[in-house]
Amino acid sequence: MRFMPFFLLLISTIANSQMVPQKDWLLQPETFIARVQTSNNGKDLELTNGLVSRQFRLLPNMVCYSYTNLTTGQQLVRSIREEARISINGRTYQIGGLTTPREKAYFLPEWLDGLAATDSSFQFRDYIMEEIQPALNWKTRAWSTGMLPARGKKLIFWYRSPLEELKGIELFVHYELFSGIPLISKSIQVINRTPNVVTVDSLVHEVLAMVEEESAVIGSPDQMKKPSGLYFETNYAFNNAMRYTLSDQTLHWKTDPGYTSQVNYNYETPCLLEIYPDYGPGVQLKPGDTLQSAKTYELAMENTDRERSGLAIRKMYRTIAPWVTANPIFMHLVSKNDEEVKTAIDQCAATGYEALILSFGSHCNMEDTSVVNINKWKELAAYAHSKNILIGSYSLFSSRRINDEEDVINPKTGKPGGTMFGNAPCLGSRWGLDYIQKLKTFMIQTGFDLFENDGPYPGDRCASTKHPGHSGLDDSQWKQMELQKGLYRWCAENGIYVNAPDWYFLDGTNKIAIGYREVNFSLSREQQKILNRQNIYDGTWEKTPSMGWGFVPLIRYQGGGPEAILEPLSEHLKDYEQLMMQYYGAGVQACYRGPRLYDTETTKATVIKVISWYKKHRDILNADLVHLRRPDGRDWDGILHIDPKLAVKGLAMLYNPTGKPITRTIQLPLYYTGLKQAAVLTWPGNRKQTVQLNRDFTATITVTIPANGYTWMTITKP
Repeated sequence: MRFMPFFLLLISTIANSQMVPQKDWLLQPETFIARVQTSNNGKDLELTNGLVSRQFRLLPNMVCYSYTNLTTGQQLVRSIREEARISINGRTYQIGGLTTPREKAYFLPEWLDGLAATDSSFQFRDYIMEEIQPALNWKTRAWSTGMLPARGKKLIFWYRSPLEELKGIELFVHYELFSGIPLISKSIQVINRTPNVVTVDSLVHEVLAMVEEESAVIGSPDQMKKPSGLYFETNYAFNNAMRYTLSDQTLHWKTDPGYTSQVNYNYETPCLLEIYPDYGPGVQLKPGDTLQSAKTYELAMENTDRERSGLAIRKMYRTIAPWVTANPIFMHLVSKNDEEVKTAIDQCAATGYEALILSFGSHCNMEDTSVVNINKWKELAAYAHSKNILIGSYSLFSSRRINDEEDVINPKTGKPGGTMFGNAPCLGSRWGLDYIQKLKTFMIQTGFDLFENDGPYPGDRCASTKHPGHSGLDDSQWKQMELQKGLYRWCAENGIYVNAPDWYFLDGTNKIAIGYREVNFSLSREQQKILNRQNIYDGTWEKTPSMGWGFVPLIRYQGGGPEAILEPLSEHLKDYEQLMMQYYGAGVQACYRGPRLYDTETTKATVIKVISWYKKHRDILNADLVHLRRPDGRDWDGILHIDPKLAVKGLAMLYNPTGKPITRTIQLPLYYTGLKQAAVLTWPGNRKQTVQLNRDFTATITVTIPANGYTWMTITKP
């Protein structure tokens, strides 16, 4: 498999005589420092880091008139628009913006001096420049790669309105530009300084008239491609898709009928982006109250190469949410009594495991905050900590019924039922508020280190007007979302590691399912090995290895017979070892679900061998990866970890699913290792091989992989 090297992009120039960066930010991010520049006698302001540039005209009102990917030279916006929009007490107002010229296919900066501020909008008053601060005061007790806090510049633009009915409403538009990555964030803060209660019905915090991806004379918006120059992600996503693009609730690609020179006959090209939640906020702000919008991250993309785009997105997560790099080695214990917990703790300590999670079906109830229950689990946590083992538990929220008063009220029927999971409690009900407090009380008083929340808030709207956590239907989604995110932020700031099956990464969660069908774990072990590698391969394009968990059924799960499980472990040791190596070799933790990690000394020795191997190579195994060949059961498959900053710059895992040994000649793509001319491959048994790199930074290697087995190699500098 061959890749188009990034250096081929470095030979052209871009607009305004600005040079394309001569270094690759994925290899040398320290070269690109965020800065703020002013020009044109203070009327213009630019955020730039050498990779992306966003330019603003400040007077007579603020408007973004240029948004440029400096790596490709692509201008991302074709026309100017208001900075944002807000609906207050039933009326909608623009934030910033100038009168727009008739031509909306392109925009020339020299037009700016002839444009006036719109009368009804919130007007720009001043700005403040700051250094970027961490999104969370993150603490961790778990192993992580120790990423440094993100660095960059923050601009806060202050707006007030000339309209009498809006006197006392202040708006602050926040921009952040990150160093070392072509990434900008945007959000809005609303402060009510009036003596009255005001309702923020809706808040559109980003409006971009983007360059269309394609021109089609005939065609509806859903048939046409959306602009791809920017990847957008907000912290307002849910629905259990295990992928952000299917979980997002804020991106709205719209048509621009005022763009009358577009090719589409019916003016239906999807080239106007607005970012806002589908519902709400619908929040009532009392005097002195503040509302913080959702936050959008905008990552400039260079091309359509899936690998490079994925590396960029994964770098974004490592930058803005460094807690996703935490990756403790954990067991998923199924327990019936306290002695089984102690036995599992002992086995974790003996084999090198670092954490124990009480799985679903176990005897731990985190909602029981009685003195007796708290004291019992406090003692077990102390025992775990004495063995240097982290401990935590599973809790179910959404897919359960409480009662008619506490459940989500369906706005169509006025009764419970009809939610994503049929019946579900409202997080804003008295029960929901108590549930959150009980979890916090349990974790603090017992000293638990991990929390696995199954069925976090999935976006259900609630029509109840009696729940204390929200006023009614209009604010129910926003308020429940804030409650759920608040719990995860609290966990992150109290050193509690969180597994959760919804996309709350930007608010503190650490891990989500890598993506799998649960009933597949009732299939045979042979099938599971291939399917698991497919899940790993497919689930690491947009997620780092540490962001996803897999599953290994030590005991029966979702059906299946003896052919599906690993117990007795000593009788299926080869499969047990390979399943561990597949996951640990990918840097992905799996839920090893059962009552024990080993049953004999031979099994114990095997687990210790794998964990010791993983810990020896842990830094590179938790680095990013390049996808080599997808598992198909017919021929070899594999992945390659890469990190140019480490001494071990790469580690490849290669698998043979066939019943015979195979020998293959492979082109190993080593561009992202940072090596330029040669590499040293070290195979099992410490066999070393020096290979020369081809002009496209690949190394041609010949490898023999054992039948139904695997091999691996590290990659270092000569």
